[in-house]
Amino acid sequence: MKTISLISFFVLVFLCQIFSSSAQEPLFPIVEKGKYGFINKSGNVVIAPRFDFAESFSEGMAAVGVAGKRGFIDQTGKVVIPLQFDKTTFFSEGVASGKMNGSWTYFDKTGKVLIEPDCDYAYNFSDGVARLQVGSKMGFINKTGSFVVKPEYDGAYDFSESLARVKKGNKWGYIDKTGKEVISFLFDDCFDFMEGFANVRRGDGEAGKWGFIDKTGKIVIGLKYERAWPFSEGMALVRIGDFKKGKYGYINKTGEEVIPATFTGGDYFKDGIACITSSLGTKSATFQFIDKKGIVAINKNFTFLTAFKNGLAKVASSDLKAGYSYGYIDKTGKYVWP
Repeated sequence: MKTISLISFFVLVFLCQIFSSSAQEPLFPIVEKGKYGFINKSGNVVIAPRFDFAESFSEGMAAVGVAGKRGFIDQTGKVVIPLQFDKTTFFSEGVASGKMNGSWTYFDKTGKVLIEPDCDYAYNFSDGVARLQVGSKMGFINKTGSFVVKPEYDGAYDFSESLARVKKGNKWGYIDKTGKEVISFLFDDCFDFMEGFANVRRGDGEAGKWGFIDKTGKIVIGLKYERAWPFSEGMALVRIGDFKKGKYGYINKTGEEVIPATFTGGDYFKDGIACITSSLGTKSATFQFIDKKGIVAINKNFTFLTAFKNGLAKVASSDLKAGYSYGYIDKTGKYVWP
């Protein structure tokens, strides 16, 4: 009985350790007096502003810079990978890349070098592979550094939902991680698969039309929009009409227009709300947040297009504290910083 209890105790401790390591508190970059630091979701400064540059945290690590050199800190603010790089990417799947003395390397969260690719640009890992630019061509490597897709494409983006969009000549299609062509090179533009759909265009940027395909390449929402963006939280932003006079609204995955195209600009749904505007193109354009019924969710006006992430949104408005160019609000519209 005691043995069983002891085993249960150690299992509980183990599970708690897993939970605590994976449930890291989100942190948000701020700038005060020209220096970057980080706040938590409550608006408390947890890493004092002391860097010349900082990016958002990813997998518990953030790229920071001082005097033109970049490295990485952990969520305590400790520099764990020295500031020695000229360029860096963010951590993804436990790996990031950096450029130093003209060469790229991939490294883990201790800074240990894992791969030293011979390339012009080393992008993040996604779905177990990373995109490399070699000269003017794009290919993909695995985590041993071996090419799984040779650098033979004229354009490429990271894998998303097991497929990557790649370009041959002037046309785009999709491949899997073996390099097999899964969706033919039929499109003049396209985006990554998100929530099972990808937005694609046939025709040029002026007269071409956008719609959506599934992972077999079948058109599931007709190519009838002047512009379309990827799905996020079951909704996709679309534009009806040209860039200057067109209107923006939102459709669901059946193609139904669930929020009418009445706006002059918009963004993705994140955390259940999206930023829109009805005054883009005017001298004093302002932006608001709506919910998925199209109802204004935060009754304030902001001065740039933005989105919520981890419960906060970076905004600027006339009621912002003097001396600050932006702040963070929660979903009630209340400033948590400054």
